[in-house]
Amino acid sequence: MQNTPDDIYYMRQALAEAKIAAEENEVPVGAVIVCNGRIIARGHNQTEQLNDPTAHAEMIAITSAVNVLGGKYLTGCSLYVTVEPCIMCAGAIGWAQISRIVYGATDEKRGFSFFAPKAIHPKAVIQKGVLEEECAQEMQNFFRKRR
Repeated sequence: MQNTPDDIYYMRQALAEAKIAAEENEVPVGAVIVCNGRIIARGHNQTEQLNDPTAHAEMIAITSAVNVLGGKYLTGCSLYVTVEPCIMCAGAIGWAQISRIVYGATDEKRGFSFFAPKAIHPKAVIQKGVLEEECAQEMQNFFRKRR
């Protein structure tokens, strides 16, 4: 599947969220949720700020999106996230029935595709590798500075 101009635009929006996370000394993961061609939710990691291990970018964005739409299902929505979701987030994405998941960098240590590939709703479409190098570079820069 080829990356569309919309995919690149929305992933750049997720990258902007990741940069906010990095500025806040959080692991730089950002997410946006799109419904009917409009960003309805944004999120970035806030685990340190909120002292909450579940405050991942995807979880923040999902909570915001369901509040915007007024229901627990996000069918017809797309999630753009800079790094492959972890198992916890994949479970939430599956329960929310997000129709399309687009991510940038693969997470070989904690990504859902290796550990729990069936956590995502079976009808969901997954697109990986959108702006992969930029997304991976954001993570590498963050961890390089911490060493």
